[in-house]
Amino acid sequence: MRYLLDVNALIALGLEFHALHVRVARWFRSEVQSSYFTCPITELGFVRVIAQVPAYRTGVQDARKLLLRLKENQSRPIEFVADSKDIASLPAWVTTPALTTDGYLVQLAKSHGGILATLDRGIPGSFLIP
Repeated sequence: MRYLLDVNALIALGLEFHALHVRVARWFRSEVQSSYFTCPITELGFVRVIAQVPAYRTGVQDARKLLLRLKENQSRPIEFVADSKDIASLPAWVTTPALTTDGYLVQLAKSHGGILATLDRGIPGSFLIP
């Protein structure tokens, strides 16, 4: 399987002290036949959240470096894919502003032969990381 890692999955994977790190890291290591990717939205979201949340105690440049290390230093590297969808790709179930990014990422993952991997319940067409 091919997984687009959403922002919360990337953060949990990248921060060893995150409450869900063990869960995501265990899943990540167990998927030996799988590959992973990010996109501009998930990478920028990672940097923004890591740099904004006081508990993470980092700035934009450190968050950027952390993400680059996470992508490069895994036994299975995390690939970057270009954003290739426009607003026309939003699925019909996107009916509120809060669902726009989720819907977009689900469609982007599909367009690259994958599925959105998330810790958020209830996103149609996504994979809930166990």
